[in-house]
Amino acid sequence: MPGLGCAAKSDLAVMKPIRLQNGGRGPTATQWLAGLPWWIGLVPLLPLLLWPIYAHASGTFTMATAFATLVKWIPFLFTSGFLFNILISMFAMLFGTLAGAALGLGQISLFRPVRQLCWFFTQLFRNSPWLVILFIVLLALPFEIVIFGYIISIPDWMKAVFGLSLPIMANISEIVRGAVLSVPMAQWEASESLAFARRQTLWRIIVPQCFKRMIPPWMNWYAILTMATPLCSLLGVEEIITLSRQAMEAENNHPELLVPFYSFALALFFLYCYPIARATIALERRFAVKL
Repeated sequence: MPGLGCAAKSDLAVMKPIRLQNGGRGPTATQWLAGLPWWIGLVPLLPLLLWPIYAHASGTFTMATAFATLVKWIPFLFTSGFLFNILISMFAMLFGTLAGAALGLGQISLFRPVRQLCWFFTQLFRNSPWLVILFIVLLALPFEIVIFGYIISIPDWMKAVFGLSLPIMANISEIVRGAVLSVPMAQWEASESLAFARRQTLWRIIVPQCFKRMIPPWMNWYAILTMATPLCSLLGVEEIITLSRQAMEAENNHPELLVPFYSFALALFFLYCYPIARATIALERRFAVKL
């Protein structure tokens, strides 16, 4: 290498290498570093690599301790957390179903303004992120209202119910509209030939045939809604995810607690929603059109 192993062949100015010894004798710093084995650079990193293992081995909080801690918190997480998730899902499904049925029937109305208005609200909440709707509801609704001098407080869980019922309302609206339109036109024509009014045709002939068609997708949306209730934890609602975080904070936030606590929440949702999914499949097969 010119300038290191042999004399330079150019008269251009070059930076001379730093010598480890005075007098120009001995290897340069560059040559000394280049002569070291490749694994020497890993030696300073070895303590850093071994430190987490040493800290974990010297700690008294293990995965067995974490699961024992979970067992202590299970009654609290189930009764005050998961059952509250189910309560929120039931209320949201109830309000969403009632409003969605009215909105779906409005989409088939003979009055064009009603039909267009119902279509607009259906598409608005059907194609909006649930989390965004929840944040808007949280900021838009007041914490309390005054009616004739009486102060009525609105808790966060009621806001969550209202926020979750909006996308459910939109999807139930599409279910109702599709179920009504799936009834053969011969049913409408036969009722007209018998001098039935449109309202009589709808409530006595069409809608009763739609119930069994709407039950499977309705159950499917309830399962989806139940699995979406942990989003309420972002609003401060004390459901199972929020209480799990509080329980882990009460136990000094050990990292070993993450897997047991969140696995327990996952198992609860699975055990609750999986039978609903299987029942939905069974109903779909039962009510399927036999050709």
